[in-house]
This record gives sequence, structure tokens and C-alpha cells, in this order.
Amino acid sequence: MNSRRSLTSATAATMSFLLYICTTVVVTNGELQRFIEPAKSDGSVSFITIGDWGRRGDFNQSKVAHQMGRVGEKIGLDFVVSTGDNFYDNGLFSEYDPNFKESFSNIYTAPSLQKQWYSVLGNHDYRGDSGAQLSSVLREIDSRWICLRSFVVDAELVEIFFVDTTPFVKEYYTEEDGHTYDWRAVPSRNSYVKSLLRDLQASLKRSKATWKIVVGHHAMRSIGHHGDTKELIEELLPIMKEYGVDLYMNGHDHCLEHISDEDSPIQFLTSGAGSKAWRGDVDPTTNKPKSVRFYYDGQGFMSARFTHTDAEIVFYNVFGEVLHKWVTSKQLLLSSV
Repeated sequence: MNSRRSLTSATAATMSFLLYICTTVVVTNGELQRFIEPAKSDGSVSFITIGDWGRRGDFNQSKVAHQMGRVGEKIGLDFVVSTGDNFYDNGLFSEYDPNFKESFSNIYTAPSLQKQWYSVLGNHDYRGDSGAQLSSVLREIDSRWICLRSFVVDAELVEIFFVDTTPFVKEYYTEEDGHTYDWRAVPSRNSYVKSLLRDLQASLKRSKATWKIVVGHHAMRSIGHHGDTKELIEELLPIMKEYGVDLYMNGHDHCLEHISDEDSPIQFLTSGAGSKAWRGDVDPTTNKPKSVRFYYDGQGFMSARFTHTDAEIVFYNVFGEVLHKWVTSKQLLLSSV
């Protein structure tokens, strides 16, 4: 009797997941898989970006989550963007790993955070079973969770292009890195990256969105511990410039950061402070480039709000205090801090 009830429950959960996929996902040949997020009735879209967080509530993860809930309610949150390194230290060992509930479901409990979470994988996630976070089993456990290697969220006036950046980094394929990575889905680094960039180009070319955002785990520009990722600068950045991408959002460095590109309108936004931070190995006051608008070596997160004409980016610390705000207008093509 119990096994029949469990089977029925599992079947219902699976059907629910399939129904969600059928009604919210659009797949076009030669492009990335797309998820549809309708804008609000006033035409705006609001979301929170958080990265490098999954530590079972430790290192102030729970405190950051609490403030995310407060801000989410204030801004009318539509969904959450996760920039990767979702589960420490080595991702999930399977789709039944208890770390999923302990670091996600049991932590982000605020009513405003009960929205879709769109996530990419980070390098720590690749150190476990990288396919586990992509499994539909996790959506049966918590229906908020959506994680793919690369995909698009279409929110009408905003399109967000999620890119699997870990396979770009050549160091991870060498013994010098000192870690083992799950490359079962990446048999060849060069062919994987080439195919991904081709699909990304097709998706960007098709986009009619007012605002275009690319999300990846690794920083393209950063003065943090890890610094710039040269592979992304060489292979991904030229495509972003060609197709008019406005923002690049990432994690990896456990800090909050805003850097302007020196020869394009692109803004680089790091939100990788979801739990463990405070490395203290970077002094942002020493030889700080003019392009660095903001740097904070502590825990926190970022919110983003878009209308057809304006965008507002806000960084918060672990107490929910505003650390930095940036506003830009498509009409005036001017920005202010």
C-alpha cells in the first residue's frame, strides 16, 4: 500500500514537472533552450542574483537568505538567478544528496523567494556529479529549482543568457588544479565550447529584448581573489559586444563588485557573496582601476529591476543595507552612480 502511494506520488510529481516544461519552455533548433517569464502588468521585471552560497546555512548563508526575502518582497520579486557554486564543497554526489534540501530548500524559506530559481553550474558543482543538479528529481523535491548547463530566460523586455563557463577554463583540465572534475558531458573542451558559443550567437541574434544579460559563474573582469578569466575575455566577450549585451553577471569571486568595460557599454557585476566571504587578500584602495565602480569583500547579494527604459542594480550586505546603486537609461544612454 505504501509503495503504491509512493509510486503514485512520484508519478504525479513527474507529470507536474513535464507539464511545467511543456508550458514554459521553448526549444528552437540551433539555439539554447528557453524558459518564459512574463513581465509584470506594469511592464517591469525584478530579480535577485546570488552566487556561491550552498553551505547548509553556515558562513552567514541563512542571514543573507533572510535579507533576500525582505528585499524580494519589497521589489516584487519575479525570480532568482544563481551564478553557480550552488553546493559546497564538491557539488552534489547524486540527485538524492541531502545537501540539496539542507542548503537550498531549508534555507530560502521566505514567501517572496518561492519563485523559480534559475541556476548555472560553478567549478565546485563540477567536482561532484555535475548532472545531478540538472535532474528532474530535484524539481520533484523542490519545484523552484531549474538548473541547466546553458539556457535562456525570456522575460519579454529582458533576456538572460545563462552560459556554462567552467568548461572554458583550461586550468581545470590539468593536474595543476589539484581537483577532479566531472567531464562526462564535456568529452572535448574545444568542441563543447565551440558548439555552446554557436548556439549562444544564434540566440543573441534572434533576441529582440530591450535588455540583454549574460550570466556565467566565472568573472570576466574582477579585482577579486580569482581575477579576470582570460578564456572568457578571448572567446565570450567579443560575442557579447557584437550583439549588444548590456550586463554580465557572475559569481566565483566571493565578493560584490561592479566594473565598467573600458571600450563598450557592458557592465560586469559580481554577486558571489552568498555565504563564505571576507578573504581579506585584496585591497581595493590600492591601484584600483578607474573602471571599478564598487568592490565589497563581504557577504551579500544583488537585485535588478528593469523597465522598457530604465535599469536599476542594487548591492546589499548581510544586514540588508544598500552598499551601491547603479541606474541607467536606454533612452538617454547615460548612467549614474
